[in-house]
Amino acid sequence: MIPRALALAAALWAAPLAAQEAVEIGQGAVLRALDKITGDVTDFDLRPGATVRMGRIEISLGECRYPEGNPAGDAYAYLTVQEEGRETPVFSGWMIASSPALNALDHSRYDVWVLRCITA
Repeated sequence: MIPRALALAAALWAAPLAAQEAVEIGQGAVLRALDKITGDVTDFDLRPGATVRMGRIEISLGECRYPEGNPAGDAYAYLTVQEEGRETPVFSGWMIASSPALNALDHSRYDVWVLRCITA
């Protein structure tokens, strides 16, 4: 019974590793931001480590990744969004281009989402 349990545990542990897709790191990301009050929509090209300001928020890019050999594939980027007057970020984490609602910026005035990675 023990060897069978060990084999099951090993298979369960290895499953997430097999499911991970090989990725490439982009040279930046294209983001879109919406000011819900004014209706202004702005697209930004952002390089890793750079920060852009829109109204009362600052958006910083950590990294943008996409499927290996498929730059048109589903991009995801690590973003940090800081609001003026607040010490802690209002958002910090990975955002997926095809499903921004999975890990979205929850802000009353602004929306931010990833469009794609910059590859050249």
